[in-house]
Amino acid sequence: MAPTIARDGQFRLFFFSREETRIHVHIAHPQGEAKFWLTPSVHLAKNVGLSGVQLRQAQSVVEAHLLEIQNAWNYHFGG
Repeated sequence: MAPTIARDGQFRLFFFSREETRIHVHIAHPQGEAKFWLTPSVHLAKNVGLSGVQLRQAQSVVEAHLLEIQNAWNYHFGG
């Protein structure tokens, strides 16, 4: 299961239900996908196919939706 948290332009933010317990988010784009850790600050964990510009845009999207991501994580995982 991969609940969608938000859509922002060409980006879709989501997480997998049965992955790691450390809070993070995946962000998909037509050109690729990235994973960002949210703590202690937003930083890249993995990138597949996104350019440097797209990664910077993706990180900005994650930062803009940070509270929404954290709330969705806590609701989904009961934290």
